[in-house]
Amino acid sequence: MRIAVISESFLPTVSGVTTSVCRVLDHLAATGHEAMVIAPHGAPAEYAGFPVHTVSAVNYRQFPVGVPSPQVQRLLASWRPDVLHAASPFLLGAQGISAANRLDIPSVAIFQTDVAGYAHRNHLGPAQTLAWRFVKWVHEGATRTLVPSSASMAALLRLGVPRLAMWARGVDLGSFHPNLKHDPAVTALRERIAPEYPVPTLDGAVRDVIVGYVGRMAPEKQVERLRALRGLTGIRLALVGDGPSAPSIRRALAGLPVTWLGRLDGRELAVAYASFDLFVHAGTEETFGQTIQEAHAAGLPVVAPYAGGPIDLVTHGEDGYLFRPDNDTDLRHWVRQLVRDPALRARMGEAGRRTVLGRSWPTLCAELLDYYQEAIDERCAVRADTHVPPSMQR
Repeated sequence: MRIAVISESFLPTVSGVTTSVCRVLDHLAATGHEAMVIAPHGAPAEYAGFPVHTVSAVNYRQFPVGVPSPQVQRLLASWRPDVLHAASPFLLGAQGISAANRLDIPSVAIFQTDVAGYAHRNHLGPAQTLAWRFVKWVHEGATRTLVPSSASMAALLRLGVPRLAMWARGVDLGSFHPNLKHDPAVTALRERIAPEYPVPTLDGAVRDVIVGYVGRMAPEKQVERLRALRGLTGIRLALVGDGPSAPSIRRALAGLPVTWLGRLDGRELAVAYASFDLFVHAGTEETFGQTIQEAHAAGLPVVAPYAGGPIDLVTHGEDGYLFRPDNDTDLRHWVRQLVRDPALRARMGEAGRRTVLGRSWPTLCAELLDYYQEAIDERCAVRADTHVPPSMQR
């Protein structure tokens, strides 16, 4: 199979979209498929042995945003893929889907970024309606749109987007693993974040509980809400990531015991997860919540909002807690429950690990290949119908 991947985000930019695209390309390479990538300017010339073609981009909040270019249609026309994979289509992806339709190439669009949610959060008024109209227009052009969660599915169904199917995200079950907690690198990092007390405290504790967060430091992640944990005894915060909101987050969390670990990936990221005792996510605009899956894979209980993707990933009272999105006191309450009860943390962490055992990247990518084939088959059926005389059509 020949797959053209057009992505709004790609290396060296680190994001959920980039991670997903890279894992898909890794799987395509491992399973003998052909691929090529179209991405914003600044991307490497190749990935996993596949060529990467770049188009002009403008910078927005430290992200390169690809702008429409005649090069997109030329690339698709000359390479003639069997299917187009449009990752979180916006400007560049919308052009790719349109070009694919003109060239009679089926397309699979991955809904991954809540553009309309961004407009709502920034009080853009009428722009929210326009954003939803744009989302609908983009995805109506795709042969199939894949959504990552039940919340996303409901939103797009209300919008009237056709041809929807559910496709989650995979997780690296080998890298993120509870057994890593015994690694010397994890021990050293835990000592850095929460030094061991010289003598046990009255309640028997020997060190503070490490509450971790991993993700981009951006407005939609709402990391500032962790200020609700101020005054909660027996905790240390460890934050992984960077982004434009870092200064405002530092101001919001002033006075809290915070260790800033910066942007991490690979083994360093796995070590960071293994150093946490519990994981907290505050953003209410997640279409999925990849870091929640990674935390579960690492054997951590999760506290997240009852909104968007986390609703499908966290079972309240079993592998973590879901707090009311508009209530920071609720967030604090559930974190405190876990901080005070190590046995509860262990039980929920084990339950979280079990929930992701069937979500490896190879498993999810195999599902994606099936969706590619369905899109190809549907387009072939349409072509066949157009060549049947009207008198013979049902």
